[in-house]
Parts: sequence; structure tokens; C-alpha cells
Amino acid sequence: MNLAAEYFYGFVSLLYPRVCNACRRALIREEECLCSWCRFELPQTNLHLYRENAMSRTFWGRVDIETATSLYYFQKGGKVQSLIHQFKYKGKTDIGNYLGKVLGRQLCNQPLWEPIDAIVPVPLHRKKQHLRGYNQSEIFGQGISKEFRRPLLTGNLVRITKTDTQTRKSRFNRWTNVETVFHVNNPEAYRGRNILLIDDVITTGSTLESCIRLLKEIPGTRVWVATIAMAI
Repeated sequence: MNLAAEYFYGFVSLLYPRVCNACRRALIREEECLCSWCRFELPQTNLHLYRENAMSRTFWGRVDIETATSLYYFQKGGKVQSLIHQFKYKGKTDIGNYLGKVLGRQLCNQPLWEPIDAIVPVPLHRKKQHLRGYNQSEIFGQGISKEFRRPLLTGNLVRITKTDTQTRKSRFNRWTNVETVFHVNNPEAYRGRNILLIDDVITTGSTLESCIRLLKEIPGTRVWVATIAMAI
């Protein structure tokens, strides 16, 4: 970068300081979204390295998946919760895209994840997406797609019923709340595909389970699962 560009960058940084979305420290030029300290301090799971793990066991006896992973562990009041809150409710879509790129880099060249040929985000109901302005799972998927080099398929798996929030529901009520709310418009588009199904957070897994059941009804479909965080 030449001297003029250096001065311009410094001037812009004074007017619009770039800060870490987790701790609010100033970012240096090479950093994106998170400072180096937070990037390494956040509780990464490394579950992508193991076929059988704490997240994949969530689905045992419920639905058949290849394996599952989350980027981070989710703790109430922690930095991961703050990041996800900013991403979902404050319009900070750059956070979701960045975290998707982090996960996408993790999945590259990993034999467990190599067979995947498409990424499918858990959909929002159209009214909720209109109000929010975006589907957080889709933004997350854009980041994964960029680094993992797999296409992001949207608009085929859809949510046809608007559900209440899952936050304060029991495990049984979470399942009944989402049991019949999803639909696949064109099953042939998924036939024989190896799909990475993605969402923001997994708690009981009821929403993901409902989607997986639909996908597994399509002949030849195999399903992997990934989220930004899993509750512990």
C-alpha cells in the first residue's frame, strides 16, 4: 500500500473505527470481524474432526445423518451468545458471513466432509424473513460456500407455517412446534445429493430433525449438519 493509501486508511479509521464484534477492541488492518485474541479465545468445538461426537449423538435414534458439527459452544452470557444476537437481531450480517468462512475453512480437505456437494440452510418463514430482512442461516451458508466451494441451494426447502419462538419450550413442545412446518418444493433437485444442512444454533435439535426427516424421504439423499453454535 502506498503512502497516500496509508493516510486515507488512517483517516477513515478515525471516522469509522473498526472494532471486534466480541470485545469491542480496535481491529488492526489484517483482522476481520474478530480480533486475534477473541478468535482464539472463543470456545471452538473441533467436532468436525470426529464422526461420532457430542452433536451427532443428539440425533441418535431420531434421524439418520452422516455426522454433525458446530463451530462454537454456546454459553448463556458469553461472547458467542453476543455474536449470534448481533447477527440475528441487530443486522450485523458480516458476523454470520465471517463465521461461515471460518467453518468453511475447517471443512476443507476433511475426509468426513468431502462428499458434500450442496449446502442447504434451514429456512425462515417468508413473513419473518421479510421483517428481519435476511435469513441468518443463509448468510452463514454464504460464508461456508465461499471457503468450502460448494453451492448454496435456497428456495427449495421452505417453511410453510410460521411458528412461535422455541426459546422457552420443552423438548417435546419444540418438536410439536416444528413437526409439519417445512416442505420441499422440488424433491428431484435433492435426489441423490449429499447435503450439508445448516442453522445458527442447535439446542434440542427439533428444527433440524424436522428438516432432516423431509430430506431423508428423498431417494439417495445423505445429510450432514452444521451450526454456528451448540448449547451446553
